[in-house]
Amino acid sequence: MLNIILVGSGGFIGSIMRYLVGKGVHHLLRDTEFPYGTLCANILGCLLIGFLGGLGESRQLFSAEMRLFLFLGLLGGFTTFSSFGYDTFTLARDLEHTLALSNIFLQLGLGLSAVYIGHALSRWV
Repeated sequence: MLNIILVGSGGFIGSIMRYLVGKGVHHLLRDTEFPYGTLCANILGCLLIGFLGGLGESRQLFSAEMRLFLFLGLLGGFTTFSSFGYDTFTLARDLEHTLALSNIFLQLGLGLSAVYIGHALSRWV
């Protein structure tokens, strides 16, 4: 039961953080069709999971319970892969094929790069 509470409470916090990041980005960029809020949340989440995962591996900083809270809960709620899928589907459905493909390549390319960079940064801390 504790594991469920840890994941759920982390997901609750992560989802609120994602909402706030998305709203902030869309407020800054006004009137854009491209889902930049989702992109920013995914890239930041990938950077954080790479960094924290690297720290966890190299320094054994996180207990099993903390990993559940941080990785599955908080970062799982914060990153928005399902939103990414729906945003891409909607763009393609609306015949915005260039934007749909751009979303796919940016989310995956920048996301994987951010995980790598975050993991590398953890080695220097």
